[in-house]
Amino acid sequence: MFEYIKGTIDFVGPEYIVIDNQGIGYQVITPNPFIFSKQLGTEVRIYTYHYVREDIMALYGFQARQEKTLFTKLLNVSGIGPKGALAILASGNPEQVIYAIESEDEAFLIKFPGVGKKTARQMILDLKGKLQSVVPEIFPDLFTEDASSFDRHTLADWEEASLALKALGYSEKEIRKISPELQKEKLTTDQYIKKALQKLLR
Repeated sequence: MFEYIKGTIDFVGPEYIVIDNQGIGYQVITPNPFIFSKQLGTEVRIYTYHYVREDIMALYGFQARQEKTLFTKLLNVSGIGPKGALAILASGNPEQVIYAIESEDEAFLIKFPGVGKKTARQMILDLKGKLQSVVPEIFPDLFTEDASSFDRHTLADWEEASLALKALGYSEKEIRKISPELQKEKLTTDQYIKKALQKLLR
């Protein structure tokens, strides 16, 4: 229904962002909302997917059209809903996900929240050989970190990251397990989320 929304980022939360377009605030659920923290008040273009079900209507948003394409392909897999697809995209490494599908690496795929052996096998059956066109252009530098840009560490950043991880489906127990090691580092909320997801997917 909507290809994209172009507007000003008005709010960033653990599950969604709000984009102001001509006085209307669009609530857009994204894989990792905190990547937009530095863009509050600036104009962005978000590629959107309008999800409609009997009991819900929601807008899902992505920085790149290719990321949106991968999201829609994941939704076509039996057993994967929007929340599961977002958790997979939030890992920040779609190439690794696609490689796991192509190499039939079920052990890697079941590390995502809500993905069991049956769903992992279904992902492989449905998507193997159909995702190569998505690989080159999605988040080429998502894991590039510039630690020199940040000079202080606040507990609030980790707390926001924890909320985002819970929104993606990770349990309190899983988050507590990686918390001590991560809090030793001076990172932003976005970086905490990326690092945490890397550790949770090991």
